[in-house]
Amino acid sequence: MLDLGLSKMALIGAVALVVIGPEKLPRVARTVGTLLGKAQRYVADVKAEVNRSMDLDELRKMKDSVESAARDVEQSVQTTSADFEKSWAEATEGLNSDGLDWKDATPTYQAPRKNWRLKRGAVPQWYKARNGVRTRALSGAARVARYRPPSLRG
Repeated sequence: MLDLGLSKMALIGAVALVVIGPEKLPRVARTVGTLLGKAQRYVADVKAEVNRSMDLDELRKMKDSVESAARDVEQSVQTTSADFEKSWAEATEGLNSDGLDWKDATPTYQAPRKNWRLKRGAVPQWYKARNGVRTRALSGAARVARYRPPSLRG
């Protein structure tokens, strides 16, 4: 990179002052500053793009390794399940020869019945209404307003 010290910067400033002149120097300095800023942003964007592409390559490699591991696991599961099915068929081969059908022996699902005692024990709404049983809860403020003595109501 460029090695710019304080003495070199002062020399460049003095030459620019003599060559450009004191009237145009601030405008040229502003223009040089904006160009340097744009150049720095461009370099930062290029660096970010390169980093993104490197990360993308790493993610692709990781994806490939995970996919290959998943394929290996799937193949091992398939071979194990095939071996199990073969051994199961051999083990149950003698059981089916005596006329028993295992499909008939398995229980079928029955939906649970509703508890009829719970329905019988429920108090009917007409009974609650006739005897003044509360069916809805009151808030604290509503309860105070409802049960406040008539002398304190305002």
